[in-house]
Amino acid sequence: MSWTDERVELLKKLWADGLSASQIAAELGGVTRNAVIGKVHRLGLAGRAKSTRTTTQRPRAKPRPAKPTARVPQFSGNAALRMEPEAAPQPVVTPRPVLEEIVIPEAERATILDLNEHRCKWPVGDPTREDFYFCGRHSGPGGPYCDDHAKVAFQPSSDRRRS
Repeated sequence: MSWTDERVELLKKLWADGLSASQIAAELGGVTRNAVIGKVHRLGLAGRAKSTRTTTQRPRAKPRPAKPTARVPQFSGNAALRMEPEAAPQPVVTPRPVLEEIVIPEAERATILDLNEHRCKWPVGDPTREDFYFCGRHSGPGGPYCDDHAKVAFQPSSDRRRS
């Protein structure tokens, strides 16, 4: 489609009447909204007719009352040095039942060299000291620890979720 003189004049008239680019494209036929916008800019028709809207201000909604907020002290400078730390609520910790200390006879104690798949690998003591050893008792099937140490190491899932 080409822009004939008659179509350009009709475009100018419709633009001055305040029609939108989509409305003008529908009126002219065979052109898109973007083609109308491009032609308007090439012709320098940027000025539009005044809209029919009134220039009076719409009434504004009443402002909502402010929600009460916690008062935060205002400080200047390094406020961290001036503020007293608030006492954080201490979590409630239920103490675990104290397990009896498992006494391992010296004959069953194992060093790292003595361990195999059937011996308990529970460490006892401080690894940097000479009196450090592993439990060494018979471990359960498929587990690294004896029955007593397995009870300590593996807790039921419900106990873990509570804490």
